[in-house]
Amino acid sequence: MVYLALGVAWFSRRRVGYSQVRHTISELGERGAADQRAVAVCLFLPVGLMALSVAPLVVRSNPFLAALAVCLAAGYFVAGAFPCDPGSPLSGSFRQVVHNLGGALQYIGGGFALLAMGERVAAFKPAGFAVLGCAFAISFLRCNSWRGIIQRVAEVLLFGCLLAGAWQTSLDAH
Repeated sequence: MVYLALGVAWFSRRRVGYSQVRHTISELGERGAADQRAVAVCLFLPVGLMALSVAPLVVRSNPFLAALAVCLAAGYFVAGAFPCDPGSPLSGSFRQVVHNLGGALQYIGGGFALLAMGERVAAFKPAGFAVLGCAFAISFLRCNSWRGIIQRVAEVLLFGCLLAGAWQTSLDAH
């Protein structure tokens, strides 16, 4: 999570007019951006690999946590392989459609994984509802001026819960 925050801070400073409140993380690496390739290779790929590395460690003891890790990883891998169109619209090129499907897997899949985790640890359930609410808001509400901050809330919840779940799973194992 720290790596992602530092990467977003770094690349956003290099992007003229970029706003953490208005713009999504994907827009740092959108098609045609000066740092498109660097964002894909140096930010999205490592974040995806870090998230994915959690899954095999917890799959037997906490399969829903492993599912959360896979959903996060998939979202970042797809974002790197299929950069969004400028502005990351809801519709657009084939690449944008695939990009949005990756985002749906990350946020909707991650939200449902958190709801399932909430059956064991109650705190994960409201986080799951919040992530699903963020996904809905970004996708269907006219909140373009707040898309970035809404996405950041979902990201903090997803990665924070991944870390908390991994920590809880390690405590349960001992």
